[in-house]
Amino acid sequence: MADWNTLRLEVDGHVAHLHLARPEKLNSFTQEMWGELKTLGEQLCADPGDVRALVVIGEGRAFSSGIDTSVFTSDLFAAPEGADESPDAALERMLATIAEFQAAFTWCERAPFVTIAAIRGYAFGAGLQLAIACDLRVAAEGSKLGLLELQYGILPDLGGTQRLPRLVGYGKAVELTCTTARIDAAEALRIGLVEQVVADAGLEAAAGTLAATIAAQPPLPVRGVKRAMQASYRLDREAGLRFEAEQQAVCIRSDDMREALAAFVEGRPAVYRGR
Repeated sequence: MADWNTLRLEVDGHVAHLHLARPEKLNSFTQEMWGELKTLGEQLCADPGDVRALVVIGEGRAFSSGIDTSVFTSDLFAAPEGADESPDAALERMLATIAEFQAAFTWCERAPFVTIAAIRGYAFGAGLQLAIACDLRVAAEGSKLGLLELQYGILPDLGGTQRLPRLVGYGKAVELTCTTARIDAAEALRIGLVEQVVADAGLEAAAGTLAATIAAQPPLPVRGVKRAMQASYRLDREAGLRFEAEQQAVCIRSDDMREALAAFVEGRPAVYRGR
């Protein structure tokens, strides 16, 4: 892995911890941070090594407060100097730029391992969109969550409009987004936005325990579960059942299934190798 200015990655056995490392700015997102997150994610997905579960957490007192306002004063969507482009070309350039930022979060969903957001303090805007790109979310008591983009005259464009309705339902997603509501961890748990709420002091331990429990499972069926459940959103029932069977076929033919059965019979912990 390369050295990062805005991130910190630690790997301990089969569990990795990805730290958003701009605590002095409440881990707000800059162009550099998005770029580093996209590159790191691409590397992890291409070569996960021994990683079977990853915890994403913010350093300091916030997961992420959202977009750094310096982005609004940048020339992010400006045409190249001297360029004479058509409106259609300008639109395509803007869409390509947004797609790059979306890719910085999407890999959490597509990774061949389970991703867990550990939320403390604030998860606003882009911060919450990163959290809901992860497979699971654990929030500390007292945390505040919300998609606040409308207060800047924009909408959540990093996957928020696609993922939030799947977690909390269409109506609640529209309500939260279009009122720029800030909800607490208890309400987030009630509506299904997070899976666990724990004491603030126990956040790291709870997320770590969840990651370790998942990492101890055979990695092939874990990966298959992710793929099959995500496919359920885009496939009809018949196609989804076939896709599920295809994932199962990988597991049935694997060394890890034979190891799981042998360990059960012999009364010992299984040692999985992901093959």
